[in-house]
Amino acid sequence: MAARGAELRLNSSVSEVEKVGDHFAFTLHTPDGAHHVTAKNLVIATGGKSIPKMGATGWAYEVARQFDIRVTDTRPALVPLTFEAGLLETLTPLAGVAVDAVVASAPESKAEAKARKTSFTEAMLFTHRGLSGPAILQISSYWREGEAIVASMAPGRNIFDELKAAKAANGRQAIHTALGHIIPRRLAESLCEREGAAGNLADLSDKVLRRLDQAVNAWSVKPVGSEGYRTAEVTLGGVDTAALDQQTMQAKAVPGLYFIGEAVDVTGWLGGYNFQWAWSSGWAAGQTA
Repeated sequence: MAARGAELRLNSSVSEVEKVGDHFAFTLHTPDGAHHVTAKNLVIATGGKSIPKMGATGWAYEVARQFDIRVTDTRPALVPLTFEAGLLETLTPLAGVAVDAVVASAPESKAEAKARKTSFTEAMLFTHRGLSGPAILQISSYWREGEAIVASMAPGRNIFDELKAAKAANGRQAIHTALGHIIPRRLAESLCEREGAAGNLADLSDKVLRRLDQAVNAWSVKPVGSEGYRTAEVTLGGVDTAALDQQTMQAKAVPGLYFIGEAVDVTGWLGGYNFQWAWSSGWAAGQTA
């Protein structure tokens, strides 16, 4: 920065962005009105709304709208999902239980289901608010309010066949014990209680065992919401990519104005993709700004 003659100002905020003249120079005003900065190019790199305690706001979207640049709907993404009170009460004892799972969204519309046919095979964690873990954070970017998600909590295993085999080998074994050899014990006990499966294996019909199979590997549950921007790792939506030059990140209709990183409607999976997008889009803008 010193070599390029850049000036760094800390603990500074901008109250207003003003376009100056016909050459699209910009003046940035401070809240106290005592200072301003004028520049030929302006790069908006203020991110999205995620984790407001770190200072995140929707200011980038306000700037975009000021210059009639479209902003797509925003929502928390890569975020834990929450349950309504009644369901949460039955699942609270499972808080802290983790399983490797395959989790998918389940839109009611067939067209939506086809458009968003996505699943993630990663860890899933029961929490005191609902569900978290990498698989849930990933699917939260595809899930919408009012929809269910479907979780397979013992992927690749045929629960019915394994319980039938356990029944043949030791019919006096308790069902929750047998199921507890496949999935975590607390989860096994919870599912058995929910499905009305009690007693020894020998006393249970194939119908009950199939219900348990369904409960483990096709668990459909409808979250009531998410933990919101407070814990969301990223913001889904933002400045419309169609309004930006894909090579430079410059607004097509406003020369000299650039948007990069999370302010833009680009959202990656877990694994560093969002960091990479921020750095790459910043580099692209920096070549011309």
